[in-house]
Amino acid sequence: MPRSAPPVQKISQRLHVTQDLAARQQLILADKQAHYLRNVLRLEVGAQILFFNGRDGEWLGRINDIGKKQVSIELIEQTRTQDAGSDIWLLVAPVKKDRLDYLAQKATEMGVGRLMPVMTARAQGGKAVKHEKLVANAIEAAEQCEILTVPEISEVTNLADILADWPQDRTLIFCDEEAQAGQGLAALDTLKGKKLAVLIGPEGGFDEAERSMLNARADSHALSLGPRILRTDTAVVAALALIQARLGDWSE
Repeated sequence: MPRSAPPVQKISQRLHVTQDLAARQQLILADKQAHYLRNVLRLEVGAQILFFNGRDGEWLGRINDIGKKQVSIELIEQTRTQDAGSDIWLLVAPVKKDRLDYLAQKATEMGVGRLMPVMTARAQGGKAVKHEKLVANAIEAAEQCEILTVPEISEVTNLADILADWPQDRTLIFCDEEAQAGQGLAALDTLKGKKLAVLIGPEGGFDEAERSMLNARADSHALSLGPRILRTDTAVVAALALIQARLGDWSE
């Protein structure tokens, strides 16, 4: 009887790198990534890993050498071509440290293309925002969830400063606890195909000056997230799920 083919090994480990990726290219990993492969995963020469950089798709690589300070990788073949990724921007008032980590992870998983921490009148978590930590959490989420593009992470900026230089071709959907139940849902259907951004305010809500400013803009739409008051990180997931289902790649 013919022997059955050995089971195909699923490559579960993915790493984000900044280097360009191409066939037969050599990658040298050092510092934290080398330590992770050598001492945490305890991989050996010949082990295979998937790599992505947000530009060149996903590539299968093989470990050729493991040293004390670096790991040498040879890229074998491209496993997925680069996709365009999601173009939704997320503007969100900062929250406490652990919830910021969660927020960056979930925003990445939900398809955010750009994450912009914004300070509003009632926001209180500005000092907790660590740019490098947000980037690290976004990368970790992309690695684990087979996402090819890591969202761009902006530095903390005042909401008024962002809106003063807002691109004319992008519509802003701001989630407002003062909006009436169901407000904005019908308007969402008119935004299909447009560039979008979602604004989540602080847990104290927008102040009246901010609300008036947002409502007065021709390029903004108020959106109710229902009858209950949501914490910021919950509101992020709820709003992005709604936008993706009505206007984003969930609706395709």
